[in-house]
Amino acid sequence: MNALGYHLLLEMKDCNRELLNDPGRLERLLVDAANQAGATVVQKAFHHFNPHGVSGVVIIAESHLFIHTWPEHGYAAVDIFTCGDTVRADKAAEWLADKMGTTNFSMIELRRGVLPGVPATR
Repeated sequence: MNALGYHLLLEMKDCNRELLNDPGRLERLLVDAANQAGATVVQKAFHHFNPHGVSGVVIIAESHLFIHTWPEHGYAAVDIFTCGDTVRADKAAEWLADKMGTTNFSMIELRRGVLPGVPATR
């Protein structure tokens, strides 16, 4: 299937609750996940909510990695969207799941921008 991008939607349950409430550690993890995938990090923005929870994005030259956390539930929703054929979003997802300490992990894979004449991204 020909597509402009590759999008992973990750459901991470039963994660390390302390980690899910620490924007600095989450930022480092998402940057490291981007590096594991072979992506080029361009910019980062993370926000800590009161009393708990974090939303953050690591913008990569090839698109983005995004996280929303609910520490009180041990849950994180993560999106990894990549364009082109050099970045391995699946590697980032597996590495991130391991580091988040999840014991209940699932992933949905989508092809984005499925258009005639567009070469396959993976």
